[in-house]
Amino acid sequence: MFKPFRLTGVVVLCTLLGASVVQAQEADPARYALVPYPQELVPRQGDFVITANTKLVLSANKTFFSNEAAQLQALVKQGLGKTLPVAAKAGTGAIVLKQNDQLTGEEDYTLDVTPQQLVISAKTPTGMFRAVQTVRQLMPAIIEGVKAGKLAKITVPAVQITDHPTYAWRGMHLDVSRHFFSVDYLKKFIDLLALYKMNKFHLHLTDDQGWRIEIKKYPLLTEQGAWREFNNQDSVCMQKAKSNPDMEIDKSHIIQKNGKTLYGGFYTQAQMKDVIAYAAARHIDIIPEIDMPGHMMAAIKSYPFLSCTGGSTWGPLFTTPICPCNESTFEFAENVYSEIFALFPSEYVHLGADEVEKSTWAKSPACEAVMKANNLSTVEELQSYFVKRMEKFFNSKGKKLIGWDEILEGGISPTAVLMYWRSWVPDAPVKAAKNGNTVIMTPGNPLYFDGIPDRNSVSNVYHFDPIPKGLTPEEAKVIIGAQANIWTEWIPSEKRADFMFMPRMTALAEVLWTHRQDYDSYLKRLNSQYKRLDRLKVHYRMPDLDGFTDDNVLVGKTVLKLEKPAPDITIRYTTDGTAPTVKSPALPEAYIIPGPGTIKLASFSPAGSMSDIYTLNYRQQSFFPPVSVSGLQPGLQLQYFNGSYKSATKLPATADSLVVVPNAIIPEGMGKGGKAFGARLTGYIEVPETAIYSFFLTADDGANLLIEGDKVVDNDGWHAPVQKSGQVALQKGLHPFELQFVEGGGGYTLKLEYRVNGGKIQQVPDAWFQRK
Repeated sequence: MFKPFRLTGVVVLCTLLGASVVQAQEADPARYALVPYPQELVPRQGDFVITANTKLVLSANKTFFSNEAAQLQALVKQGLGKTLPVAAKAGTGAIVLKQNDQLTGEEDYTLDVTPQQLVISAKTPTGMFRAVQTVRQLMPAIIEGVKAGKLAKITVPAVQITDHPTYAWRGMHLDVSRHFFSVDYLKKFIDLLALYKMNKFHLHLTDDQGWRIEIKKYPLLTEQGAWREFNNQDSVCMQKAKSNPDMEIDKSHIIQKNGKTLYGGFYTQAQMKDVIAYAAARHIDIIPEIDMPGHMMAAIKSYPFLSCTGGSTWGPLFTTPICPCNESTFEFAENVYSEIFALFPSEYVHLGADEVEKSTWAKSPACEAVMKANNLSTVEELQSYFVKRMEKFFNSKGKKLIGWDEILEGGISPTAVLMYWRSWVPDAPVKAAKNGNTVIMTPGNPLYFDGIPDRNSVSNVYHFDPIPKGLTPEEAKVIIGAQANIWTEWIPSEKRADFMFMPRMTALAEVLWTHRQDYDSYLKRLNSQYKRLDRLKVHYRMPDLDGFTDDNVLVGKTVLKLEKPAPDITIRYTTDGTAPTVKSPALPEAYIIPGPGTIKLASFSPAGSMSDIYTLNYRQQSFFPPVSVSGLQPGLQLQYFNGSYKSATKLPATADSLVVVPNAIIPEGMGKGGKAFGARLTGYIEVPETAIYSFFLTADDGANLLIEGDKVVDNDGWHAPVQKSGQVALQKGLHPFELQFVEGGGGYTLKLEYRVNGGKIQQVPDAWFQRK
């Protein structure tokens, strides 16, 4: 008796007696460049060829898969220039759509492709649509980006696929409040979600900076609240746009009104109905978010009665919220959400309820009365009162409430859905799950895609596990999936948005659909996806260049030799401080560094996509001789500083406490509760050979690495996790070591890695560190 076991394109047949094992040919990542990868894939020889004579055979119920058949026909037309004739019976050379009630899930499908026939089976239209996207990715990329192609044939590699998702919630979030995006871009965004089998689009429609959806009962929300004069975030973008055109604010969203330059925009309800229908045809739910009680400045400025103070200003951290102690507030909230419910068919609606500045509540006589009447002792419980009351209203209209994880504070309803984002509160999703609440994972690290990407970003997303530690398998069942969030304070254009979420989203898509890690295979398949994205005019972030650091040392003749991430990519450079363009010279295969100075690099795809601009600084240096110190012990000394420090160079001389650590790490528990702090790690690093050492320092927030008093890596300032790098020339032996670190509050990251002589980047061994 044989039981088949399939894993990552490999078919293994095992006897119960454990005798023979037969392994089929490994699936070629270039031939089956599918992202996300199917649960089961069996490669076959040959191809199915689609021509103008290929017949399309529908299921017995001709209308059941009508939308999905139309999607498939559209793909064929993009290749052949015409749709396929529909036939009543399946025959050789036909594409057959079948309804299969034996499949379990709504999104399950099978794909059976031989040189003779292409058969797609699904239980529901949703499953059929997911299958069509798989067929789409198996088709050549040349079909993309055209309305009617001129190919004589489209080949699909023969294969057998059985597929289903691991997680029900596979989401992406887009903030259109901080910076506004067109209806056309929303549809492009939806198309990309569909291509990679994502199924939830969380649309953040309101915030302090702008109200983006028409509410007919309150017209000032968009007449006034959708527009603003340029703010400090816009100014940052404008400054960056001088060297990066992707950072330029979209001029189509800038108007002149009453002698003022205003930026913004909003969606009419008619426009949003069109977007919702577009998403529904691609089996994607749009989950609207009207964020309250905080982040409501745009609304309060138009309707000042909403706050406890009759207006809204910035407090110590956030803006004045709406007042949960006046019935007029609930009347407003219910009226707004009634129009939202009528517009969006999604069973889930997001209330927000994060980052609420509650100081005005604490001073309000009305709130004092409400708290006394409802036996509430804290303003956190008052927020819970607001959320629970809103949830009852949601439920009365057949909707399920989602809130950010702050809804745990003050007590959570057992039926509310929690969206976890605060990485520095790791027990939040565990508490919610043990309470029986449905949980969606969206931790800031690594799923906030507004964080500047670096060479680790895709890997960090790919290796993300949606199940937090501390849950039993039964408790983990309430984790229904995850999503990545795009907050747009510093994402002012559609091109910049593309750059920030692609290709990171493809990694998340595979985590949530397949939930089986094969990173090397994924990278190979991803490389094949770039041509498709080029034709779809996606301004994705190009694969990283490697083989250098940000700050480099010159010791004798130095040759810069880079390996292209793909054969058709061109690396261009400048030495005069300007940004490389498509007209800049191509980098020679072996470029001899002429001397101290700066080189800027960028890679370009044939379609015009451009990578990050890499700035390489070169300085002359001699090898540092080792020092002789006796009586050393393993590890480093860590000085801990309570308080908030904007720069790692500003740490005081005297620490609040001292601990010993084995490596360049921050022990768990420091900065508990998301508090700001600083740390200085000192001692010696003992290198095993004389060489130029490259160090890679990842930090959130700021960090500096000093060896022999020389600043090797500067990663200072408050920022999301990002990696910086530098070199130092060291003789074998001991060298003074110092690492400065500051955390601004909200969760920290610190990681130190090294490379020598072009080898693998790896963590610095504990054995290299010693202290007095």
